Amino acid sequence: MLERHLKSHPDLADRVDLPEDVRALVEEVRAARVGVEEAPVDALPAILVTPPWAEERPKPAKPVVLKGLVAPEHRAVEWEPGERAEWGTPFSVPYRSDDWGSLIELFRAGELDYERLVGLFLGGPEAELRLLVPEWNRGFPDMAHFTVKRVVARFEVDAMAPALASAVTLKWGKELVLPLVSLETARLVAQWLVKLKSARDICLTWLRRHPESAARFLVPDAVGPVGAARRAAEAALRLIPEQAVVAAREYGPEVEKVVVDLLAVDVTPPVKAPTVGRWLDPGVLPPVLLRGTRQAVPATAVGTLLGLVALGCAEDVRAACDEESLARFAWELFEVWRTNGMPSKDGWVFTSLGLLGDDEAARGLVPLIRAWPGEAQHARAVTGLDVLAAIGTDTALGALNSIAQRVKFGGIKQRAREKIEEVAAGMGLTAEELGDRLVPDFGLDDAATATIDYGTRRFTIGFDEQLKPFVLDESGRRLKDLPKPGVKDGEGAAAEHKRFGQVKKDVRTIAGDQIVRLERSMVVERRWPAAEFRALLVGHPLLRHLVRRLVWVTDAGGAFRVAEDDSFADAHDDTVVLPDNASVGVAHPVHLGEAVAVWAGVFADYEILQPFAQLERPVFRFTEAELSSRVVDRVKGVEVEVGRLLWLTKGAWERGAPMDAGIEHEITRPLPGGGAIEVSLSPGIVIGAPDEFGPQTLGEVCLVGRPSFADLGPVLGSEVLMEVASLTG
Repeated sequence: MLERHLKSHPDLADRVDLPEDVRALVEEVRAARVGVEEAPVDALPAILVTPPWAEERPKPAKPVVLKGLVAPEHRAVEWEPGERAEWGTPFSVPYRSDDWGSLIELFRAGELDYERLVGLFLGGPEAELRLLVPEWNRGFPDMAHFTVKRVVARFEVDAMAPALASAVTLKWGKELVLPLVSLETARLVAQWLVKLKSARDICLTWLRRHPESAARFLVPDAVGPVGAARRAAEAALRLIPEQAVVAAREYGPEVEKVVVDLLAVDVTPPVKAPTVGRWLDPGVLPPVLLRGTRQAVPATAVGTLLGLVALGCAEDVRAACDEESLARFAWELFEVWRTNGMPSKDGWVFTSLGLLGDDEAARGLVPLIRAWPGEAQHARAVTGLDVLAAIGTDTALGALNSIAQRVKFGGIKQRAREKIEEVAAGMGLTAEELGDRLVPDFGLDDAATATIDYGTRRFTIGFDEQLKPFVLDESGRRLKDLPKPGVKDGEGAAAEHKRFGQVKKDVRTIAGDQIVRLERSMVVERRWPAAEFRALLVGHPLLRHLVRRLVWVTDAGGAFRVAEDDSFADAHDDTVVLPDNASVGVAHPVHLGEAVAVWAGVFADYEILQPFAQLERPVFRFTEAELSSRVVDRVKGVEVEVGRLLWLTKGAWERGAPMDAGIEHEITRPLPGGGAIEVSLSPGIVIGAPDEFGPQTLGEVCLVGRPSFADLGPVLGSEVLMEVASLTG
């Protein structure tokens, strides 16, 4: 409060006795305004003089109505690559029966319970059930949406009607429309588009997937009688204008003209001047400079600037203003909003950081995003992920990737992974490939050192093999820490000292994230092409320290380590030549076999400490009988403390969905490439009070969505068994 009060009234600082650090703050505020003058009105960009809410708009013409058009009756289920297989993957062991005929008769009589109904339609005779599919969810309006997806994957067009009904009634069912192509589907999507904000993303996805069909279905409604159906069809066609004109042409020139005219009409509602809550005193915000000048947006126009940001016109604001000053303005605006309780009606303050914020904003957001889920603010944390992605700098994306790797809240971790995958796909990369490219080098040279220049003194900073920072003076003497700037040092000394502090903090975070990433790459058996391995790992001034503390393996089976001079050596210290066409990955003990002991001796001789358990990692194997099965009873009936289960969920495992009374009856481990491992719990974990029922009795270890445990491969199989074994100590 004092800081912002002094920003509003800096002259007060000359009239009171202030502590040294506060006085320094006042001088910093004053220095930021030195040489800055308010810009005259005639120097302001047009958007700050005439904002959208000040523009006049013409009245719309009377709509033309054409009757008698009939939409096509085409019905189809059109899948994206791999989508049908994904929808058809079962979540549990399939239901089996020796008498499907009896179950069919019970279904016709309306006497089939939920479990057997699902089992019948997912596992029963397909030819007979196709005739019954239109009535398959009779009596079960709350059928789980993932069950409906499996029925659609099996019966396709025959399951369209009940699938659409489920899309309307189920809380999470709207995605069921995505592969469905029909007039009913098009009308439903158009209706959602104008009535349900929560369904907008689903509607946009469906229209992008089926634009030609959507246009043919909706043109008759869009030129028909004025009403809800016409308004919905018009809204949908405006999102696919090219396909809309082509489809209208198929109905005739008169229809084409009407459609072209309606697409040309600006139907956006008149813009209302936004109002900012009383929590904000614009005087506390730092000045925003016009691009390429030392002139600031005048106080009389700051309200207009805030209104433009509130409307989402951030791109126009960025084009007119200096980005650095705008980023400071946006962050301070966010901080004032946050300290005033984050009023939801002014949530635009938060989202505007996505386009106006910079690296400092990204760094400031990360601890908040990590903490919010624990404060019952999951939705706000998810918005924070979107903001980081929108900022889009390497620092922001690196922070997003860090959250995707390490955060204690499973929900936010999963959303971060989805977001980073979305960003990576837009760049033509996988999430892992993007992660490789987001590791900053902090301006370090090949020796992982950099120079800190105080003007009168210089220091060398660097990081050792464990990524711990060190400081050398000009004589090469090692210091405990970087000295604070003195009165004789140059003007930039304080900034250099601050930069070192930020680099230390960032490297500490990055080191932990990269250790997690490398361990995960070992578990999923990721491989790097030789060129990328040399450039992105061995050649990186920070990562090379981690790389040298691991054993690596090629696709041909040869193992090697990276020596201090970045050459490659085998377990006998003979040089290894890495072919350009080779692929390289972190070796798992399964790959090394009996050579693990030899490599352990090499690392002991060189006193190399590994960043995670690699050579000391235990190896577990399924028995021959277990490999051909999908169920293992190694821990069945074992009683474990809840704490062990919760510890396991800090890694790859997740708590199951809460059922009746908020009780979770299983823990699951999603598997790379699809499927999951599931272990049932009894009596179950209460979602808000995990210790309420005391110790849990474990059930069988079940494989879901994979044919057998042999499908996991020896490395993933070993990891799964190791994790399960950890429950029993």
